[in-house]
Amino acid sequence: MDERLKKQLDFALEIDKEKNITRQTHLSGHGRNENDAEHAWHMAIMAYLLREYANENIDIGRVMLMCLIHDVVEIDAGDTYAYDEKGLSTQKEREDAAKERIYSLLPEDQKKELIALFDEFEAYETPESKFAHTMDNLQPLMLNHSNGGNDWKEHQVKESQVYARQEKSRLGSEKLFQVIDDIIQENIKKGTIKARE
Repeated sequence: MDERLKKQLDFALEIDKEKNITRQTHLSGHGRNENDAEHAWHMAIMAYLLREYANENIDIGRVMLMCLIHDVVEIDAGDTYAYDEKGLSTQKEREDAAKERIYSLLPEDQKKELIALFDEFEAYETPESKFAHTMDNLQPLMLNHSNGGNDWKEHQVKESQVYARQEKSRLGSEKLFQVIDDIIQENIKKGTIKARE
């Protein structure tokens, strides 16, 4: 086997570990906690289905690939819960180290390509990255809502925290932000998200 193919297969095997990274979000139907690979797959399919609601013209293939690779770094860095302030303070440092180790398994050209795509996602500047982030925010919100908001209730999440995370979703899709806002408001009324005091 030549070196390039060996590196590609080594990377493919390494990213299988993403299936072991458990998230706070539960599967619909009050199922078990989802893993990072399931989250990424779900986001990618949602991006394809909902692409007509993007604020700008997007390259949907690029968006889907961003969705699929954005959490590979969590193999080393672990999942950081959206409302964990302490974890969020070290997230970038942990993910940067993970990005270098994991993507370095690839041949140099593919390493550069996927790191550039990851960095584009993180920078939140292109139409594709904005729409991918909308999926990253909508997907767990949708699952949590389908489960009666139990994850928000368990972690005593406040309205201000949810809006702080979700506000940028409108940069990718105003239409989908309306859906997000409706879900948040419904859960505030139900008391599963703590209202502003």
